[in-house]
Amino acid sequence: MKNSTNRLTLFATLFVLTFGIQSCDQKQRKETKEIEKEAKVESEKPEYFLLRPEVEKAYGYSHAVKIGNSIKISGAVSMDDAGNPAAVGDIEQQMKNCYADLEKILKHYGCTFDDVIKEDIFTTDMAQMLEKSAYRAEIYKNGFPTGSWLEVKGLALPEFMVEIELEVHKSE
Repeated sequence: MKNSTNRLTLFATLFVLTFGIQSCDQKQRKETKEIEKEAKVESEKPEYFLLRPEVEKAYGYSHAVKIGNSIKISGAVSMDDAGNPAAVGDIEQQMKNCYADLEKILKHYGCTFDDVIKEDIFTTDMAQMLEKSAYRAEIYKNGFPTGSWLEVKGLALPEFMVEIELEVHKSE
């Protein structure tokens, strides 16, 4: 009887210890999740970037917004710093001007074209875009991102022939 009482006491003690350790472990996990959630909420606060502040404010958009590790970049068009169309009638130069502006935005966030995960191209002349698209291989040296190419009736101004927007994932 004494032996079975000792075993029962030992079993009860082990049960209480196990339950207590699990309870502490669950409490610690819950606290860790709450801290991670607080950190995530703080890191998900939008960060806005204006490449040409006066132009972007006049048209009512931000050129880029970063939330966490994701960056969305508005469509870049071929324009000078005053917002005037540049390289009118030359789709290849317009495309190069778009990529030059996009590179400035990527550098602002410490990124390169290797961080681009999606690229959407809008053009008013798909035939010309396809002819000149080989230039993209100079931009995307390590593989092309996903994306879509769309021929559209028009862009923001009639002189614009191409607009390129990006989605970026910034690695920590």
